[in-house]
Amino acid sequence: MNVLVINAGSSSLKYQLMNPETGDVSAKGLCERIGIDGRLTHKVGDKKVEKDIAMPTHSEAIAATLAILQDAEHGVIKSVEEIDAVGHRVVHGGMEFSDSCLIDDAAIKAIEKCIPLGPLHNPANLMGIEACRSIMPNTPQVAVFDTAFHMTMPAKAYRYAIPTNYYEDDNIRRYGFHGTSHKYVARRAAALTGKTEFKMVNCHLGNGSSMAAIKDGKCMDTTMGLSPLAGVPMGTRSGDIDACVVQFICNKHNISVDECLNMLNKKSGVLGLSNGLSSDFRDLEAGAADGNEACVLALEKFYYEVAKYVGAYAAALNGIDVLTFTAGVGENGVATRQAVCEYLSFMGVKIDAEKNNVRGKKTLISTPDSKVQVWVIPTNEELMIAQDTAEIVNAAK
Repeated sequence: MNVLVINAGSSSLKYQLMNPETGDVSAKGLCERIGIDGRLTHKVGDKKVEKDIAMPTHSEAIAATLAILQDAEHGVIKSVEEIDAVGHRVVHGGMEFSDSCLIDDAAIKAIEKCIPLGPLHNPANLMGIEACRSIMPNTPQVAVFDTAFHMTMPAKAYRYAIPTNYYEDDNIRRYGFHGTSHKYVARRAAALTGKTEFKMVNCHLGNGSSMAAIKDGKCMDTTMGLSPLAGVPMGTRSGDIDACVVQFICNKHNISVDECLNMLNKKSGVLGLSNGLSSDFRDLEAGAADGNEACVLALEKFYYEVAKYVGAYAAALNGIDVLTFTAGVGENGVATRQAVCEYLSFMGVKIDAEKNNVRGKKTLISTPDSKVQVWVIPTNEELMIAQDTAEIVNAAK
């Protein structure tokens, strides 16, 4: 089965053509500068081709994608008919969606209803969907939501302690994000441990970071909230913060709430703590090695907050069996994993320093006598989208 995975942004569109059963990727690429001039980067194996193609809208980007996939020299299929389904990443499903779904007119309206919750992402996701539906009207389309995996959280985890009318009238609650990644890693952990009933904490750590408490494959709690701003400090996002900080900064510096939130989203996190040096953890580690105290603080704050959440989720789950690290920093951050696990020694967490010296590879890094299995599991959100898409389409036949 060939599934085309689409991740549409406001001015870009990423794609992968893949087999959901094997995970093999036939081709992948990026359409960027949509609405400006347009540029396509297309890869098949180690071969890469770049083209300047006019892309006034996402429709032209989808057309360019399908054309290059069928190209005599650079393509991997002979006809669009060889694409069995299209899986679309949709960031916010609100309370409308608790799982992936076939896209029809009703689904489109429900996704549009969630735009106030995902104003930066959902409109772009919808543009990608509408472009595909227009060009490939007979091909099944599936929406896979970042928030859906977290919809199994109990009310005590997702409700905010604010007046009920804000929840009932405005749907204000904890939603969580990175759901496809958390779902993928949870499935991989089950396969690797041979267990179906177990408690785990997954640490998706990167420029954007979130953590999830998972029991028997279902999310019980997660760090991000109504938006991706909540939780641990990230590359440029502040993470959890007292709401009065916003009021104080707005009043003292005479800026709007939107301006303050822009600062919390784009100028804070480890970037802010490092005095603007970098949001890249590799740069921070290099700076810390050179004695830069701001870099040391940024890293220590990150390690501390991640470990603190693991401890909190261990309490919420009444213990954990598995701890997993994934995403850019989780998969490659040797020092990050070591520092976080050192905090957790009180839980009987022990890692092997030699095994932990790994980057981007599936590895069991805990010692045989560790009370918690600790794994590095590379995430694959595109494969999870493809697998969800295949399951939905096959079930509908």
